[in-house]
Amino acid sequence: MAGLADLKRLKKEIDAAAALAQAKLEAERAAAALVAKRQAATRNLFQAAVGKVQLLAPTGLADIKPAPPAPTPLQYERDAAAALQESLSDEVDVTTLLDTDEHLSFRRPGVGMDVVHKLRKGKWSIQRQIDLHGLRSDEARDALGSFVREAHKHGIRCVRVVHGKGLGSPGKAPVLKDKVHRWLVQKAEVVAFVQAQPAQGGAGALLVLLQPVRRALPVAP
Repeated sequence: MAGLADLKRLKKEIDAAAALAQAKLEAERAAAALVAKRQAATRNLFQAAVGKVQLLAPTGLADIKPAPPAPTPLQYERDAAAALQESLSDEVDVTTLLDTDEHLSFRRPGVGMDVVHKLRKGKWSIQRQIDLHGLRSDEARDALGSFVREAHKHGIRCVRVVHGKGLGSPGKAPVLKDKVHRWLVQKAEVVAFVQAQPAQGGAGALLVLLQPVRRALPVAP
């Protein structure tokens, strides 16, 4: 009889364990169903917020656009080309180009003496100046070339170039002064130049008249 009682008790335990497992399984299914219901509700809210959409057909290709090319520094290239073209020579003979009246002067062919007279009398006010004192010959040449080019590009008409009288040079010779004359006559931007008045530097400076800037005419509509 004891063996039969043990079997009945074991069967009850097995049935209880099975019922517990079934209840646990049903609880997990209920929880999963609740999560799915909440996810569906969230999707419905999103679709209601964005409205109707049109799905795109999958292409399998990535939309990769090439990077735009780097901008070309055109103005830098123009300036570099201009600097190469303005290799000013120290060997140009200017003796036939300078008018040695009571004061030294220079004018382009076709430019009348009246331009020189007006420049000397201050017809054009000095808008910019450069002082080449203390510079070596190559430094002064580069500085003067850049100065004239930039002044002309900005529409400046009259500038003063201070080169000194050469009193500090070996032998008291005005080496830089003579070279400035040679460099200026080679600059296409230069129309004329005259020795400055005593109050403006005298024999140690020049007043230089630059070409007017030619601006493009507007296109008629």
